[in-house]
Amino acid sequence: MRDNRLLRFTTLPLLGLLAALLLPVVPAVTPSAAAAPVRIMPLGDSITGSPGCWRAVLWKRLTDTGHTDIDFVGTLPAQGCGVAHDGDNEGHGGELATVAADQTLLPARLAATLPDIVVMHFGTNDVWSGISPDRILAAYTRLVAQMWASNPDMRVLVAQLIPMDPGPCAACAQRVADLNARIPEWAAATGTSRSQVTVVDQWTGFDTATDTYDGVHPNAAGDEKIAARWYPALAALLDDGGPGDPGDPGDPGARTCTASFHTVAAWQGGYQAEVTVTNTSAAPVTGWTVTVVPADGARVTQVWNGTLDTSVDGTATVTDAGWNAALAPGTSTAFGLIATTPATSPSPAATLDCTAAS
Repeated sequence: MRDNRLLRFTTLPLLGLLAALLLPVVPAVTPSAAAAPVRIMPLGDSITGSPGCWRAVLWKRLTDTGHTDIDFVGTLPAQGCGVAHDGDNEGHGGELATVAADQTLLPARLAATLPDIVVMHFGTNDVWSGISPDRILAAYTRLVAQMWASNPDMRVLVAQLIPMDPGPCAACAQRVADLNARIPEWAAATGTSRSQVTVVDQWTGFDTATDTYDGVHPNAAGDEKIAARWYPALAALLDDGGPGDPGDPGDPGARTCTASFHTVAAWQGGYQAEVTVTNTSAAPVTGWTVTVVPADGARVTQVWNGTLDTSVDGTATVTDAGWNAALAPGTSTAFGLIATTPATSPSPAATLDCTAAS
């Protein structure tokens, strides 16, 4: 475009030109545009949207810890919960992940809301319907491809589903476990150089007896647990590139972590336990290793959400599974284990030691 100001300037008489040159130069001030909020889409079925009050808990936790530049988005409105929060969501009650993928339901929802991050807990209805893990994971792949077609830089958090134990579906509990066991490998194979799929373990430590009201849908205690598991992964994305990243001036250096042991179930000859790993340093860790020495002759035989190496004396060394390696300061992840015990073994116990990587 032609600059008319310059044209007027060049046609000034000589005296006017000299006077203009003697005037102080005042730089133009352009108001800076406020940064757009990060748009977060909670995606799933009734566990997410009907009413999905873990979203309200998560919203409050994020905003209470300084993450005020966020916008929960979705084509569905809030459904109460009694807590002030941004209730927009994409939690369609009764919907199957396979149906959403097969019928290409997601692209229009993405176009209407333009999320930067998707938080997905999806597949409970598929499990109830007896759909195989192969088909569900294939649907996940199509859904994620649709997300990245909308925005190649979209960040995707995918849950290992909360347990379910409804009366009419005796097989559902094992079906959820079977699907969850395959999600980390699927996620690792699905990520791209521009965006990874982050797996969030919503299964370990969630008890259908105390954390749901019907064996499927979370009660208030379940909402708190779900929000607590989403929070560190989501906060880490929101903090990405901010102060305190490794290599920044003032980086505190040493990384430390702790590991705590919790018995989930016990029977004659064995038990199931959960080990929670917490970053206790003031800087992010990029990996962790936990040494587990079971008491009274027990031996760890199986681990999920970690990689197991067992020595001759029964000491188990569990390293992160890759997708759960990074922990922001003060945040936690967990892995589960199965151990065999002598018939006369007392209550399950173990000595733990945690080492964090910088």
